[in-house]
Amino acid sequence: MKAISDLYKKNELAFAIILIVIYCVVFGSLRGNFGDSSIICTAAIAALAVFIWLFVRINSLESKYGLDRWPADWEKYLWFVPMWILTSGNLWGGVSFRGGLPGKLFALITMALVGFVEEMLFRGFLYKAMIPSMGVKKATIVAALTFAAGHIINLLNGHQDLIATLIQIVFAASLGFVFTMAYLKSGSLRPVIIAHSLIDMFAVFARYSRIADWAYIIASIVLAALYCPYLAKLEDKALEK
Repeated sequence: MKAISDLYKKNELAFAIILIVIYCVVFGSLRGNFGDSSIICTAAIAALAVFIWLFVRINSLESKYGLDRWPADWEKYLWFVPMWILTSGNLWGGVSFRGGLPGKLFALITMALVGFVEEMLFRGFLYKAMIPSMGVKKATIVAALTFAAGHIINLLNGHQDLIATLIQIVFAASLGFVFTMAYLKSGSLRPVIIAHSLIDMFAVFARYSRIADWAYIIASIVLAALYCPYLAKLEDKALEK
């Protein structure tokens, strides 16, 4: 852990990129080979989540990444209602309980932990590491787009086809901007982690519907286009620590 901490202190950006590459390659490969409902995927993402949490605790980084507090004045951020609306999107086409209970349970745990891991990697480590050299505006754009581009791993590992991957990238970019702006303005990563985890967990019970899928994508783009400019007018909180 000391060597990892030394790398972090020396170059936060390199630390973030290395973790993201490891996550995309290793976890992406496991998802492609075993699926989200396998105990192997659950164990792998759990190990990474524990590592990240221990690293943050050992180095006293909770405050830096907004893990030690909830946003003050929730009403200022419209109670994050647009973000909560998007959280429910995977259920718009209906609910499906097909599949065995153990598999569903493993998938739920996996998806809950994916929300935490991805937010720490993209909104935490990477985003905060880019701000000093790139500035807030550029870092916000790059963090959101990098988060979206990371979903191309689903195509490379055979988890989904090209069209589905491109649609997911557009959707993820919209969510990426909403999540990044919500974190930047509120200074707390907690609501964003919860929203991200719920989106992924609800996907476990999603019933496929082309109409609902397109409605979700369009809604995410529209809400991002309306909500992000509103948040942009508010005072930045994530930079205080």
